[in-house]
Amino acid sequence: MAYDNNMDREFTWDSEIKNDGPDYVLLPEGDYPFTVTKMERARHEGSSNLPPCAMAKLSITINGGDKGNSFVTNRLYLHSRTEGLLCAFFESIGQRRRGEALRPRWNEVTGATGLCRVGIREYTNKNGETRRTNEITRFLPPPEPKAAPAPAWTQGSF
Repeated sequence: MAYDNNMDREFTWDSEIKNDGPDYVLLPEGDYPFTVTKMERARHEGSSNLPPCAMAKLSITINGGDKGNSFVTNRLYLHSRTEGLLCAFFESIGQRRRGEALRPRWNEVTGATGLCRVGIREYTNKNGETRRTNEITRFLPPPEPKAAPAPAWTQGSF
């Protein structure tokens, strides 16, 4: 793994710290552009819903415009049961067209942009408190290209 020597560093026991980190933003439900900021290859150990399989753990920044950015983690499971979700993600970032087969270019996922539907999920933390967080409920296809406007006049029409 490559590290940015200007940003990532180990602290000593006597280091001064000051970076509070990004403010937490809870975006209202809606459709937003996103950027994949990091992808890790990982392994899902299995659950009652899905057997063990490879997974991609994505760190995603959701651009809320003047509302701020929300940061979420999204997991893509590499299994036939989740093939539709995989297809939707790769269509959203422009690697795939609907109905076409694709061999994903995983090395191009970090930095990719797309459009997603954001929801709000409630959960209970380890202290028993109810919290709310954003989650991606759906990856959306890129918008259809707009047709060029018809010219207001044509040559020789005067």
